[in-house]
Amino acid sequence: MRIIVIFLFILLTGCKPESYPAGEKKYPAELHDQYYLTEDGNYLPLRIWLPDKSNPPRAIIIGVHGFNDYSKFFQQPAEFLSKLGIICFAYDQRGFGASSQRGFWAGTETYTKDLQSFVHLVKHNYPDLPVYLLGESMGGAVVIASIRDARMPKIDGIILIAPAVWPREIMPWYQTSLLWVLAHTMPWLNLSGEGWAVQLSDNREMIRALDNDPLVLRKTRVESMYGLTDLMDLAFYNASYIGVNTLLLYGEKDNIIPKDAIYLFLNRLFEGGAKGKSVGFYQSGYHMLLRDLNAEIVWKDISAWIFTKGAGGLPSGADTRANNQINSPQLKL
Repeated sequence: MRIIVIFLFILLTGCKPESYPAGEKKYPAELHDQYYLTEDGNYLPLRIWLPDKSNPPRAIIIGVHGFNDYSKFFQQPAEFLSKLGIICFAYDQRGFGASSQRGFWAGTETYTKDLQSFVHLVKHNYPDLPVYLLGESMGGAVVIASIRDARMPKIDGIILIAPAVWPREIMPWYQTSLLWVLAHTMPWLNLSGEGWAVQLSDNREMIRALDNDPLVLRKTRVESMYGLTDLMDLAFYNASYIGVNTLLLYGEKDNIIPKDAIYLFLNRLFEGGAKGKSVGFYQSGYHMLLRDLNAEIVWKDISAWIFTKGAGGLPSGADTRANNQINSPQLKL
């Protein structure tokens, strides 16, 4: 009984999860070679990959990184895609990489507004090129949440790589309950993934490099995890409102975003109509599809989808595999 009383006291006198959003508008947003200046004066580190001068640009991809990651996630695919005439951008989102307030969650509204403003700047600088948004994991959720907002300028399509669309409603009850309790009692608590046996990729050299990269976050505040879960909820429920051309790619060995969540998300996605929407499943793919050992297969699928506007299918056949699974009579969605 005493333990219960103490527990209730902690809940009643506890904290609540906070976010650390953008401040008031100070300047017009600006795009520079190495940073993106936001309207509230925040400098977000920026990476740009331009095609060779002999190769005229044909399209633009804006890459949005995942949770605890940063803009370098896009380096290898961007180097490949830029050789095909695709200009690639990626910036460190607030609280990640080399940005300020590292480790603190800025909130869904801030992440989406930053992306919308960035797209405005890119389209202003390159008015004649098609623009695509590519989001990996959490970045995919940010992309989905951003395009629902009327402030997002017109884009030509989105590419979702293992998108973080795992809503609370299908998470284990003990997981959501524990997260709620921690977020409302110890939101400041830092948790690490140490001892968590999860294989993010079959590319061990890349994983070792991430482990030694000081810009990759290794500890996460509970309130950030709570904010991420809110974002995943929003992205999941916004699926049926996605009205732009969409390419969703998923590795079947992904043990971060469950396959059930992806299937349910696809159900909602196709509620808005299947036209312009393509799905690819990779039998040997992991969560970090863009950096797996066979990642070039994925890069080629992305470029083919952009250049054919989704009309020719994916060169790897990953779309055929996905369609066979999605339409399987044994599959219970």
